[in-house]
Amino acid sequence: MRAEVASIFDPMWAEIAPIGRDGGTGGYRRYAWSDADLSLREWFRSCAAARSMDVEEDRNGNLWAWWLPRHWIGEPRGAFVTGSHLDSVPDGGAFDGPLGVVSAFTAVDVLRSRGVEPTIPIAVVAFSDEEGARFGVACLGSRLTAGALAPERALGLRDSDGITVAEALTRAGRDPHALGPDSTLTDRVGVFVELHVEQGRALDLLNRPLALASAIWPHGRWEFDFTGEANHAGTTRLVDRRDPMLPFAAAVRAARIEAAAREAVATFGKVLVAPNGTNAIPSRVRAWLDARAADQPTLDALVAQVIQLAAEQAAADGVELEVRTESLTPRVDFPTETRERLATALSHLGDIPVIPTQAGHDAGILAAHVPTAMLFVRNPTGVSHSPAEFAEATDCHTGASALADVMAAWATTTDTPDGPTDTPGGPTEPPGGAN
Repeated sequence: MRAEVASIFDPMWAEIAPIGRDGGTGGYRRYAWSDADLSLREWFRSCAAARSMDVEEDRNGNLWAWWLPRHWIGEPRGAFVTGSHLDSVPDGGAFDGPLGVVSAFTAVDVLRSRGVEPTIPIAVVAFSDEEGARFGVACLGSRLTAGALAPERALGLRDSDGITVAEALTRAGRDPHALGPDSTLTDRVGVFVELHVEQGRALDLLNRPLALASAIWPHGRWEFDFTGEANHAGTTRLVDRRDPMLPFAAAVRAARIEAAAREAVATFGKVLVAPNGTNAIPSRVRAWLDARAADQPTLDALVAQVIQLAAEQAAADGVELEVRTESLTPRVDFPTETRERLATALSHLGDIPVIPTQAGHDAGILAAHVPTAMLFVRNPTGVSHSPAEFAEATDCHTGASALADVMAAWATTTDTPDGPTDTPGGPTEPPGGAN
C-alpha cells in the first residue's frame, strides 16, 4: 500500500513544487488571487478532471471537486469532505495547506483502486485565502461561507499595495458582489476532515507519525496604530520628539512578558513604518499583534494588558494609539464522536495520539456549522510558516493512506442526513453527475 500511495502522491507533489516559489529564500509566496494562486487553481481543476470529478468554484472562491455515488440524483448532501488550502504566508513552507489537498486527491485514487463505491458524496475542497497573508484576515473563504465575516467588510480589505478584495476579485475575473454565506453548507457537508502538517513538535517528541486534533486555541489579530510626528533624526532633541517607535517597542516587549506569564503566545510579526527613512523619526508605526491562549479569558486578559501598557507608554511619549480587532476566533473543541469515528477507522495503526493545536484552520471555522475533525502529520522540527517547514515523505504517505481509510469507512456507510437508506441519492436511475 505504501508504494501505491507514493506513486499517486509524489507526482502531484512534484507538479506544484515550483509554483509560487521564491528563488532567493526558497519559500513560497502563494497569495490569494495572485498569479501563483491562479496557477494552483488550474492545477486543482486538472486533478479533478483527471478523476472525472465535477469542479465547482463557489461564491467565495473556494474550489470543490465532487465524486458522486453511482445513481446519485440531485445536489450533493451529507458529503464526506476533505482538503485544506493552497495559499501561503510570505516565504512559507511547502506543506502548510497543500499537503491536505494532495492527500485528499490521493485518497480518492486509493479508494478507486480498492474498488470502493461510496454511498454518500465525497468532495475535495481547497479553501480560498486561508492564511490571510494578502488581506489580513485569515480563513477568508471559509469565514465568508460560514457567515462569520460580512461580505461588505471583506470587500473593503486592502493589501499592502492598497488593492481591495473587490479589486483583486475583479482582476481575477470573479464577481465580488457574489460573496456571502452558503445557505446549503449544512445540507451538503456531512463532515469535514482536514489533514494538515503539524505546526509544532508534539508528534516528533512522541515519535508518532499521526495525531488527531482535540481543539484549536482561541486566537486573533489586532492592529496597533501609533501616530507620532515625523522629524529629523539628527537635529531634533530627544525631549522634543514624538517617536511612535518607542511605544511600539514597549508593546513588543510587553507581549512577550505577558504571554509568558500566562503560558500563552503573542507575536508582533508585521510592521509598517512611515516614512521609513534611516535619518527620519517615524510619523507612524502600524503593527499587528497575533495572540493565542488555551482559553478565551486568558487571551482577553493578555491582549488587554498589552494594549494598556502600550497606551501608557504612548501617552508618556506624546504618541496617539488606536487599536482595532482585525479578527478573533474563539476556542474550538472538535466533536468527540467525530474524532472517535476517525480513531476507529485507524485502529489498525494502534492508538492515535490526540493533541490540541495553537494554529487556526478552516476546520475550526466550519466547526460551528458541521462536524469537523483534523488529522496531523508529523513535522520533525516543528518549524512552520518558514521555508524550513518539513515532513518526511514516508509520513506524508502514511497520512494520505490514513485519510483514505477514514474516507472509506465514512463514505461507505448508509447513514445520510435523513437517516439510513439503501439509495442515498434517490431512485436508481442514471447518474446525476461524475463518479
